Amino acid sequence: MPNFKSDNNGLTWLEPGWPVPPQVRAVSTTRLGGLSAAPHDSFNLAGHVGDEDTRVIANRRRLIQALDIPAEPVWLNQVHGCGVADLDTGISPISADAAWTDRPNEVCVVMTADCLPLLLCDAEGTQVAAVHAGWRGLCEGVIEAALARFSGPASGLRAWLGPAIGPDAFEVGPEVRAAFLAVDEAAGAAFRPGIGGKWFADLYALARLRLRGAGVDAISGGEHCTYSDAERFFSYRRDGITGRMATLIWIAGENSDE
Repeated sequence: MPNFKSDNNGLTWLEPGWPVPPQVRAVSTTRLGGLSAAPHDSFNLAGHVGDEDTRVIANRRRLIQALDIPAEPVWLNQVHGCGVADLDTGISPISADAAWTDRPNEVCVVMTADCLPLLLCDAEGTQVAAVHAGWRGLCEGVIEAALARFSGPASGLRAWLGPAIGPDAFEVGPEVRAAFLAVDEAAGAAFRPGIGGKWFADLYALARLRLRGAGVDAISGGEHCTYSDAERFFSYRRDGITGRMATLIWIAGENSDE
């Protein structure tokens, strides 16, 4: 099971509960323990949402120090697409919606506030990825694009689904359901009727469907709703103007403190 932890400054984060080797480190932040003022209160890590730059920088510094992150994460310019950044480029920000690496101490990160953050790792702990999966990216294949970066069969990979908007809160138009059904009719099971022709979509179920379809069976997570838990999570659908959480993964190397 995932484990919420806090430090003496109130910084609170979520550690995934998934079967990965010990050198693989992963964390998903909450909105708690930062320096940003409302409506970005308080641990906002995004620089594109109207928060003060100095506070975002201070929050990112606090993240790195509190969680002993070995290097500055490679912050992506997320565009709701299927691009996957290879972190050996050393360029930040990168326009992409996923990041992959096989190099120790390179930190993959995605930011979310309702979209699904998804982490991937191979069984040996030698390759990792972080994926930003909103409904557009899910539908267009961002998960499959990230999986394609891994050497070896998908059956040997592990996946963790981080905090996202839950199936009781994510109401979408009929065009969203139609887009998924055009790709895979089995996606219909992830939608239930709403009011006025709208539908409630289950991002977690859609992600599991795509992962299993690609051969990934070791899937963990998917038990938190960002929309309904206003104390711990930012939610764009709920609040409009708000901050962003970060979900990070890296392979601890020799220059790590542990």
